[in-house]
Amino acid sequence: MAEEHDIVELREKLARATQLLLFRHHMRPGTKAWELRHALGRDYKQILKLLDAELEKLGLTVKHTSEGEEGSESDRYFVTLRGHPTLTEARTFGWRIDDMGMLTAALAYILSKGGKAPLKEVERMLQEKFPRWRIESTIDRFIRRGYLSEDDEGLLYIGWRARAEVDQKTLLGLLLGKEKPAEERKPEGGEGEAEPSGEVAEEEKA
Repeated sequence: MAEEHDIVELREKLARATQLLLFRHHMRPGTKAWELRHALGRDYKQILKLLDAELEKLGLTVKHTSEGEEGSESDRYFVTLRGHPTLTEARTFGWRIDDMGMLTAALAYILSKGGKAPLKEVERMLQEKFPRWRIESTIDRFIRRGYLSEDDEGLLYIGWRARAEVDQKTLLGLLLGKEKPAEERKPEGGEGEAEPSGEVAEEEKA
């Protein structure tokens, strides 16, 4: 009987964890660590591991991102896609192709500047490829959704959601992979210096 009781309790905790992570009850998606601890107990991380194994069957995964010190009670957990969505899938989630391009360009530029860049500088970079009237409102939306973050000095950073959903190493690897052939190209005859690779923003135009 005790074993059966444990199984029932585990299922209840898995159901509760699913509800907390999938149904938005704050402005931001997901649930903070202290809320999970309160609802599921001290072993909430083990519950999340079991939930992640179940969600894998549906192509989903439990992601975790820190909003302060690593391992703090303010850490956030939420459910997102496992792997990279196709363009068709992304569009069904409400993403416009140009919005995805704008976010990719902004993230790449910020990463190329060491993780932070002035907002006005990012806007000028985006104006080379996107209509000026759309840039400000779109960046504000990225900030509200957690993909970008802005401080009091007008500097943009990678947001908590982008840190969890975007593979920054892969993004930089793709950008550097595009730049490498340009760096190695030389004029015929082997004389002269290699052609400049250009800024990350120019690479995104390709």
